[in-house]
Amino acid sequence: MMHVTLRQLRAFEAVARLRSFSRAAEEMHVTQPTVSKQIRLLHERVGLPLLEQLGKKVFLTEAGQELYATCADWLETWGRFEQTIDNLKGLKQGRLRIAAVTTTKYFMPRILGPFCAQYPGIDIALEVVNRDRLIDRMIRNQDDIYIMGVPPEGLDTESESFMDNPLIVLAPVAHPLVGCKGIPFARLAEESFLARERGSGTRMTMERVFREHGTPLRIKMELGSNEAIKQAVAGGLGLAMLSRSTLNLNPGQEELAELDVEGFPILRAWYVVWPKGKQLSVVAATFLEFLRGHVQLFVRGQ
Repeated sequence: MMHVTLRQLRAFEAVARLRSFSRAAEEMHVTQPTVSKQIRLLHERVGLPLLEQLGKKVFLTEAGQELYATCADWLETWGRFEQTIDNLKGLKQGRLRIAAVTTTKYFMPRILGPFCAQYPGIDIALEVVNRDRLIDRMIRNQDDIYIMGVPPEGLDTESESFMDNPLIVLAPVAHPLVGCKGIPFARLAEESFLARERGSGTRMTMERVFREHGTPLRIKMELGSNEAIKQAVAGGLGLAMLSRSTLNLNPGQEELAELDVEGFPILRAWYVVWPKGKQLSVVAATFLEFLRGHVQLFVRGQ
């Protein structure tokens, strides 16, 4: 009979999923030698090698593939059981894994702060990534819930909106359109735009809006972050469509101005998303209930 521990299985699952001892150690908040020790002990218990390391690359052996096929689901089920027991004991504790798109960094701290204050026993693991990486994490079922502006098409998911996410047109303060009222949308065809990478939620909405108006979209430059786009707009390189959330940290920015364009702001929403059929952990369900009841606390400047 194999005497395998949860610690060994968690270390193996992380290394097998990430294909890296160092990244597994970082995710688990332990040292790399600690992860290596747990894998070595697991090899001894199983009696067969589970992982092979060639250079910096990690590969699963046949035995490793068999274990990994059942390990991830079993650990998630056990994690839900632990959280359910804690809840039945009257405790709200455990680990909440959230993956969120980059724009959410402007408001997620205002949400997580009060939540952690109300539930100090809950440990938050927040991954802030671009949309493509978030969807990849969702496919791999790496997190409890996902925060994004546009739920993915082609994936079987459930989603719930929790906060407005208006899209606005930004210009440098010296732009001739600043101060004009009811600017026709067609006028934007004369302007060059700065945009996020293809596949981002804002970029997808931006392209759809121009397409629906039958107006050509001239993208002068793609930039990898909202901060870079705002700096480029302030420098006079073009206009941008961004979530108003991106201005919340400094709503009085003197270098940028919101244009009064017909049809704007475009009313969108922020969504909590999870794979359809996924049983939310007790902690994830607690966070969802918290959002439903407290969202008005987080909409300053929206």
